[in-house]
Amino acid sequence: MYAFTFERPASVADAQRLAQAGGTRVLAGGQTLLASMKLRLANPEQLVDLGAIRELDGIRREGNALVVGAMTRHADVAESADVKSAIPALADLAGSIGDRQVRAMGTIGGSVANNDPAADYPAAVLGLNGTVQTTQRKIVADDFFQGLFATALQEGELITAVSFPIPKKAAYLKFKQPASRFALVGVLVAQTDGGVRVAVTGGGSGVFRHAGLEQALAKSFTQAAAAGVKIDASQLSGDLHGSAEYRANLISVLAQRAVAQLGG
Repeated sequence: MYAFTFERPASVADAQRLAQAGGTRVLAGGQTLLASMKLRLANPEQLVDLGAIRELDGIRREGNALVVGAMTRHADVAESADVKSAIPALADLAGSIGDRQVRAMGTIGGSVANNDPAADYPAAVLGLNGTVQTTQRKIVADDFFQGLFATALQEGELITAVSFPIPKKAAYLKFKQPASRFALVGVLVAQTDGGVRVAVTGGGSGVFRHAGLEQALAKSFTQAAAAGVKIDASQLSGDLHGSAEYRANLISVLAQRAVAQLGG
């Protein structure tokens, strides 16, 4: 490590002011940022820790949506009775992230802002047609995720909460990379008021919706319909953990299993 200034504001307004200073990085759960700093891949001059801002933590029901505060830990989402009742797939997803230590420290806001290409929460936000609420605006999921570690967030803009419309039903399945427990591929299938949505993580440079699966499942919400969709491997990534073709097969298999889990 090296010298840096550490700030721990108690309000969103103070955090926003501090975050706009040059050379500043915002610390949420720290599961990615602190590791990057140890490896000297990140060298902020100032860290702004959001951990003392109580208004950023917690889960509440607003109409037909669940609103999860940005600093809510993965473990709290996984164990929430409200989440288990309204969107059990979201509780299952949160409970599958990393290991117990990661779930005790990692936050939904940090995960969504980081937008790792194999992270789980982006699949939930995109697949459930969520909305990312910030200190400046509300950003719908289809506009928020913009590729490898890239989002619509502007400099100094902080996530305050994520709102999830409650779907008719949804399921999230993933094939874990054994060492990191990130998703080698993860697929969230949801039947929403706006139609079927299928979000894929771990397959490319970032989370994405699969139009072919959505169209097929909108016509017939069955395993057979999902199995009939050809997954184009040329649009996917490959590495030492799995080729693009292997990931294409995983997307198909996981989508079929998710549909079966939902009674299709």
